[in-house]
Amino acid sequence: MNAETGGYHKEVTNVQAAQSLACGPAPQSPFDRPEWFALLAETRPSAVFKCAEAGNKRASMALNRTKGGFEALRNWYAFTWRPDVGAGSESDALLTQLARDLKREAPRVTLAPLPDEDGSASRLARAFRAAGWAVALEQCDENHVLRVDGRSFAEYWAARPGKMRTTYKRKAKKVDIEILEHFDASMWQEYENIYAESWKPSEDEADLLRRFAEAEGTAGRIRLGIARADGVPVAAQFWTVENSVAYIHKLAHLESAKPISPGTTLTAELFRYVIDSDQVSLVDFGTGSDAYKADWMEEVRPRYRLDALDPVQTAAWMPLAKRRIRSILASVRPER
Repeated sequence: MNAETGGYHKEVTNVQAAQSLACGPAPQSPFDRPEWFALLAETRPSAVFKCAEAGNKRASMALNRTKGGFEALRNWYAFTWRPDVGAGSESDALLTQLARDLKREAPRVTLAPLPDEDGSASRLARAFRAAGWAVALEQCDENHVLRVDGRSFAEYWAARPGKMRTTYKRKAKKVDIEILEHFDASMWQEYENIYAESWKPSEDEADLLRRFAEAEGTAGRIRLGIARADGVPVAAQFWTVENSVAYIHKLAHLESAKPISPGTTLTAELFRYVIDSDQVSLVDFGTGSDAYKADWMEEVRPRYRLDALDPVQTAAWMPLAKRRIRSILASVRPER
């Protein structure tokens, strides 16, 4: 029992137990869902789920133990990471207590990529500072999104760059498009084949991505698209839709098919599908600074990394010194 919050704190590593830690409002994205963290935990023996409770309030964090401390439990294509916690001052106190408890186990905690349009990054920074950590909160990535604002696809498309609209007009008839709202093993194999031969780097944790796609298909959230030229698959994309948001997870096309621009056509048709049929209010293109995203999206949101060091622990002194040196150098760097 904790005197400050009147609650208790625990850690679980069992996948089923981890799923029971859901405590806040409905998940905001696919990467907030307990099932997502449980899926990650199956292949990460160092995954832990920290939880604090007080009365009917609860806060939890999905973390991964590292040699130097803790980091967010995630993989490289997760759009965001954030704790599972409700609103209000009592929940803020639980977050602070979780941060304080982590000091007993590690000199460093690193959490990313954190959104802040909902206040998550700022809220975590306040909690860790209140718990006595030395906190650095810096932008580590960016997120491209489109706010539909009630537009039809035709209205959205009319505002796209002229070159892209011309490409679509000239090339769209060269491919046939198929979009599914359920998982299909043969179509997924086509996606994997295209990805393997595309310009993309080799897929990390491909089996995990497939299992995620299967779960999204079972729930009816998947939008799996394939473009075929003369019956041959040449471009593939994996999207999901939930809570009026479309998420663009994966896209790839064959370099050999680049002259017919199948990626442009497939992307346009998926935008048409989620805007006109699903009637989403937001399209989220994930993280990354890829220049082509600006043609499709209209807003860029920052993603942050929180790096918390415990100044009391000797293992944190060297990283703290390096952070201080970087700060001094940045302050004296001449303007260009």
